[in-house]
Amino acid sequence: MTSAATIARAVRAGETTAAAVAEAALSTIAARDPALNAFTTITADRARAEAAAVDAAIAQGRDPGPLAGVPVAVKNLFDLTGIVTVAGSKIDRDRAPAKADAYLVRRMQEAGAIMCGALNMDEYAYGFTTENAHDGPCHNPHDLTRIAGGSSGGSAAAVAGGLVPITLGSDTNGSIRVPSSLCGIWGVKPTYGRLSRGGSTMFAASFDHLGPFARTLEDLALVYDVLQGRDADDPPQTWHGLAPVLPGLEGGIAGLRIAVADGHFAEGGHPEAFAAVALVAEALGVGARVTLPDAALGRAAAFLITMCEGANLHMENLRTRAADFDPGTRDRFLAGALLPAHWLSQAQRMRQAYREGVARVFEEVDVILAPATPFSATKIGQAMVSIDGVEMPVRPNLGVFTQPISCIGLPVVCAPLAEPARAGTPGGLPIGVQIIAAPWREDLCFRVARALEAAGICAAPPVKGDVA
Repeated sequence: MTSAATIARAVRAGETTAAAVAEAALSTIAARDPALNAFTTITADRARAEAAAVDAAIAQGRDPGPLAGVPVAVKNLFDLTGIVTVAGSKIDRDRAPAKADAYLVRRMQEAGAIMCGALNMDEYAYGFTTENAHDGPCHNPHDLTRIAGGSSGGSAAAVAGGLVPITLGSDTNGSIRVPSSLCGIWGVKPTYGRLSRGGSTMFAASFDHLGPFARTLEDLALVYDVLQGRDADDPPQTWHGLAPVLPGLEGGIAGLRIAVADGHFAEGGHPEAFAAVALVAEALGVGARVTLPDAALGRAAAFLITMCEGANLHMENLRTRAADFDPGTRDRFLAGALLPAHWLSQAQRMRQAYREGVARVFEEVDVILAPATPFSATKIGQAMVSIDGVEMPVRPNLGVFTQPISCIGLPVVCAPLAEPARAGTPGGLPIGVQIIAAPWREDLCFRVARALEAAGICAAPPVKGDVA
């Protein structure tokens, strides 16, 4: 799949048409998706209509937008007009079709993008593997026997597998960063409140972030800038004005204080997770290390709060339609519903204390490097993994390094290792690194990511085999 930036330039220059690009994308999806199970709905008629509108705009001398003719798709918790927003569930299939697009979908359409469909995910975004009980598991393009990660697994697999160059997902406890790492692509979790969540299904409102995936950093910056905007219908959005990152992508890293996360982020994973960070740090000339105080407690607070918020959101269906949930999702929500109130109160206090402690760290450094996942993709159906000689459950432990970051809403670019075999991943499976900054400093994450891309350390590794 050609990059989004290349497609848009070619369409705008008249070197190809949006209609031709759309047909090629739909053909690719039809050929490759049966092996991946990334899509749950393909919106072919909409894609063709939007492509025709882009071509008509160009014919009339109008600017079609920075994503002119670019095929895109979204996690199936984003509203798409005329499509039932299922959020990976069975229960929500009884809902009426959406009457309007989600805010971020509208932003992409206004920029000339071509919507190709909705993507597989963990039920109600509560999971890290996208082994969906209703739609089936999403397969990792690098090894079809392995998970794509989650809960935005379909979003990552569709990009890594070359079905579309850009997708949208959500991240509550790591659901953009985990599949980015396991599928070997770029992803960004913006600062909490940066992008509107209007027209999307929530999991845990005080944690939920929305953001894009892409195979190139330029594409990631391009779509991230398109997505920014003030949504008056989304009161939780914290509007800090437009902060485009693409113009400053080549700003370099001179003068930036960069450090590697120690403590919690240097234990509890396989060697390849830490080797990936070491390779990135070496390429940047980084030797400093910092400790995020109480990161493990921050993660524990994230567990408790998201369980409670998710349970509260779905309480009526837990009472009346418990059998229609994925059993794993249902049991986690039920556990959240039964937590004592004083546990939740204590978790909220811990969250605030942790936020204040990390803010003090960012007085001393600008960017922090940390593993994205504790290991590379496990087998579909694999329940346990050995960490430091102890058998641990796969699903919750995939978020060991992402949960402490989303707990306090920090911006992160997840950067894929260009040659994951150098980190010793099994069979050269992908793995990524988190580039973390203080709130509202996504620009610093992107600048460091660009330096790593320029050095040849970070890039989406090629996919081989059935979906290449």
